[in-house]
Amino acid sequence: MSNYRRLRVPGGTYFFTVRLQDQSSDLLISHIDVLRDATRLTRKRWPFVIDAAVILPNKLHMIWTLPEDDADFSKRWRLIKSAFSRNVPAPAYVPPSHRKRGEKGIWQRRFWEHLIRDDDDLALHMHLIRSAPIHTGLVRKPSDWPYCSLHRTKGCAPVKTIAPVPSAPNPKVVGIAS
Repeated sequence: MSNYRRLRVPGGTYFFTVRLQDQSSDLLISHIDVLRDATRLTRKRWPFVIDAAVILPNKLHMIWTLPEDDADFSKRWRLIKSAFSRNVPAPAYVPPSHRKRGEKGIWQRRFWEHLIRDDDDLALHMHLIRSAPIHTGLVRKPSDWPYCSLHRTKGCAPVKTIAPVPSAPNPKVVGIAS
């Protein structure tokens, strides 16, 4: 088994990216209520604060603050992923490595985490969350994406991105002719 080096700080604030195995899937938004329930159940048993979140069709980004005496974010992600997986249909294709371990093959096994180090780092990752639906070509402005916690926050500065707008916008974006 791999020994991943993770910076674990009790009470720390972390940015996470978690992905589905199938990058063409829209499972996270088509089953958003299941994801919300899985997260709610996990927070009830193992508390943490969700400072910001954006749910995209095939991945999600979240910023969490853990309790002062706790640094076990891996346990929380394991519970969220497993609760979600138990309540959604299995994909048509399950990789052999997942099947061999009795997994449903919905999620990528790992996740990416980053310890937020200061206010500038937090502002950068909040910006990444707010702008993610734009960068993926889902919407033209952050407030148009219903699965982001930050556009509901009063007083948020407008998103100023330095990344190019997708040259071939998603035809599902409101206001774009197909």
